[in-house]
Amino acid sequence: MAALETPVCEFGLPAVGFSLQGVDGKTWTLNDCAGENGLLVMFICNHCPYVKAVIDRIVGDVNDLEKYGIKSVAIMSNDPDDYPEDSFDNMKRVSDKHNFTFPYLIDTHQKIAESYDAICTPDFFGYNADLQLQYRGRLDESGKNPAKPGVRRELYEAMKGIAQTGKGPVEQIPSIGCSIKWSNHA
Repeated sequence: MAALETPVCEFGLPAVGFSLQGVDGKTWTLNDCAGENGLLVMFICNHCPYVKAVIDRIVGDVNDLEKYGIKSVAIMSNDPDDYPEDSFDNMKRVSDKHNFTFPYLIDTHQKIAESYDAICTPDFFGYNADLQLQYRGRLDESGKNPAKPGVRRELYEAMKGIAQTGKGPVEQIPSIGCSIKWSNHA
């Protein structure tokens, strides 16, 4: 699988609304997911080695950001017909296994990934309280390797700053991961 990088952050771009089914059986909207000081929208999946390598760090950072009024949501947009590990039932298992405290939603028709211009998994979109894009970078420097001791928590630091100031960092390093698995079905 070729690794792809996300594009540069388009500061101020508004978050795109959605209404998607979660592994909890609830239908979630953008407003349901938003926090008082911002929202982190994450495109992830179950099978990607990049996501598997960092999922526990993602969960930890998301939990730590809640105290700053930042809520988070994860969206799975891959085609589960071609990638069965990304099925809805497996999404439930992954959510339970890793103790997700945030909604994990399925983008069955891939329209939300398309509207966000999501490129890879993981792909992070950090929004301020006005749901304007302020971060489109990586979790940290480790990629799909184990994090070294003391690794800088780039996503966490950026989102904490957004909660406090409404602005993301000027310098952002793109996220890297596996491509979204687009459906080839008519």
